[in-house]
Amino acid sequence: MSVSILQLWLPIIAGGLLAWIASGLIHMVIKYHNSDYNQLSNEDEVMDAIRKGNPSPKMYTVPFCSDMKKMGEESMQKKFADGPVAMIAVLPNGMPQMGKLMAQQISYFIVGAIFIAYVASFTLQAGAEFMNVFRLVSAVGFLAFGWATIPFSIWYGHAWSTTFKYLVDALIYAVVIAAMFAWLWPSIS
Repeated sequence: MSVSILQLWLPIIAGGLLAWIASGLIHMVIKYHNSDYNQLSNEDEVMDAIRKGNPSPKMYTVPFCSDMKKMGEESMQKKFADGPVAMIAVLPNGMPQMGKLMAQQISYFIVGAIFIAYVASFTLQAGAEFMNVFRLVSAVGFLAFGWATIPFSIWYGHAWSTTFKYLVDALIYAVVIAAMFAWLWPSIS
């Protein structure tokens, strides 16, 4: 007997909430992501220089190259050689709006759980064994929450150790959600 996404509303919500709690524990208690970013030795000067340009909140690159053809120009090659080469995310001024960010993060996990439920509902039947549900949902969950972090090390300069930590996070979220789905999977009525 097939399973609909509506039948999976409880594992979607429970799994999403538990993944959010796991994320909070990772970032606020265990804190192994604290080493992901570093302070510039001339932070105040860099902040003054950026502030002087008054950039709006966006992503920026230095040096900026609007067309790959320009990469062949000697002046552009010199800018890259002299450095620094950086990607800068400029956020709105002021303290982070934690309520808004927390709501977005919990939405991320619940929407992710909805997509995972979509795949599981087409793959598994009602009454599927705990381990069959767990294996499928954890694999899909790992892909949903982790695999897309790899290009940040390939293209954006994130340390591979940082990406590895995000993959560990994804595995934790996947296991938490998989446990909820396996425990609350619909039985044959």
